[in-house]
Amino acid sequence: MNNVTKDIFYVGVNDHKIDLFEGQYEVPNGMAYNSYVIVDEKVAVMDSVDINFLDEWIKNIKEVLGNRKPDYLVVQHMEPDHSANIMEFLRVFPDATVVGNAQTFKMMYQFFHKEVEHKLEVSNGQVLDLGKHKLNFVFAPMVHWPEVMMTYDATDKVLFSADGFGKFGALDVDEDWACEARRYYFGIVGKYGMQVQNVLRKAATLDIQTICPLHGPILKENLGYYLHLYDVWSSYGVEAEGVFIAYTSVYGHTKEAVLLLKEELEKAGCKKVAIADLARDSMSEAVEDAFKYGKVVLATTTYNLEIFPFMSDFITRLVEHAWQNKTVGIIENGTWAPQVEKIIKAKLANAKNITFVEPVVKIVSALDENSKAQVIALAKELAK
Repeated sequence: MNNVTKDIFYVGVNDHKIDLFEGQYEVPNGMAYNSYVIVDEKVAVMDSVDINFLDEWIKNIKEVLGNRKPDYLVVQHMEPDHSANIMEFLRVFPDATVVGNAQTFKMMYQFFHKEVEHKLEVSNGQVLDLGKHKLNFVFAPMVHWPEVMMTYDATDKVLFSADGFGKFGALDVDEDWACEARRYYFGIVGKYGMQVQNVLRKAATLDIQTICPLHGPILKENLGYYLHLYDVWSSYGVEAEGVFIAYTSVYGHTKEAVLLLKEELEKAGCKKVAIADLARDSMSEAVEDAFKYGKVVLATTTYNLEIFPFMSDFITRLVEHAWQNKTVGIIENGTWAPQVEKIIKAKLANAKNITFVEPVVKIVSALDENSKAQVIALAKELAK
């Protein structure tokens, strides 16, 4: 059995069959769907797992409990990767009480079109007494759904954090936490920075020694590191010094300008220059880097009097996820009707605190001495 503490057990599953998480995010190392059991005078199961792993999940629960039955199923988040097996759980354990808030039960009916027989509707700050363990429910609306709540166990000082502090990747794969947690955060939660900040303020009042998320590893060591990163991410701060260049290039001329800019930035002392070809590289990793660095260059071509589709999609994703507080350079390429600068600035009009850097590099079909000089000038400005 996989102990989190003496009384808390991990009963989640690993998914290596999934190709795209939420239908869009590449997960080459799979996903973990985490569930936990708290064994006390009363037994509480914390959340369900994806629909495809019912049998494994129930088996894991029974291995922990033996002849005992769960008294409660606590539902912190109604997204189907965590809630799909609620009704199946109740068929196996019909006497269990489902614990959730008003929004939880509203969504539960929408998904399953039936009411649960035994339910306990809780309010923010309400405590569920299991015996030695007292579960304090901390509502976290819009992190990242409106019904989300976290649960704090003061006895073992464990925060069950719903999707907070989660990451891509199954638990049987060893990989760096920050990279896939960052990509997960900005892809899944990033729009709701203010709401995450509210939860972090609540968390600061709790003595937390362990964080049990619904995805990714259980966090016990160096919690200050994870809390600090979440503070930076949710406040839209700069995590790393450097320049990120996102580009599209049809015939290679815009790419040539990007490579020249990288060379000039490195000459000027820029320690880190990250580049993404939006047509070929991971879009979600590009979004991750656009949030990670404080300085970003967008380089693309005019295409059908718009900008190249991959760049248009990229900027749309940034704006949808509340991208802000950035210094932005532009490289535009156009042969007969250049529109890039105008369109990019219009698409970013509603993004907060965006500072555009001069000069805008203007390529007419291919680099010439004039546009090369503009690239060099842009590098000097970005390196200041």
